[in-house]
Amino acid sequence: MVTLSVFFDSPFWVGVLEIHENGELRATRVVFGSEPTDPELHEFLMRNGVALLERAESAPPVAVESTIGTAGRPNPKRAAKLASRAVTTMRSTASQEAMRLELESRKRQASADRKADRKAADEHRREVARRKRIERRRDR
Repeated sequence: MVTLSVFFDSPFWVGVLEIHENGELRATRVVFGSEPTDPELHEFLMRNGVALLERAESAPPVAVESTIGTAGRPNPKRAAKLASRAVTTMRSTASQEAMRLELESRKRQASADRKADRKAADEHRREVARRKRIERRRDR
């Protein structure tokens, strides 16, 4: 099951895409900025939905406990309380954990990319200096 929750996380509007399957939860987060309208959300999903789903699929999974199988019919007041809590709670702790793991993996990837770029730039500088040194020797 795939859900997209949009909520206000001061100072921006944020969307959380959650994928629930086989007792696991994968989540990713997107920042909208100002409050998106329904047509803007639809356009965003049509334009970036596949990339967002791929990003969520690549996120590390988090195990989720199932609440299915509670015996009996709940008290109406308790059912109303649980329903209101489900509406007001925008992120579950499992989705928060999934987003944290995804953020950490993206940080590690960005760090590795920066290190490779820095190494390539250093190698390029060494090569340029070596060529200049050889050219100076030839001019003597």
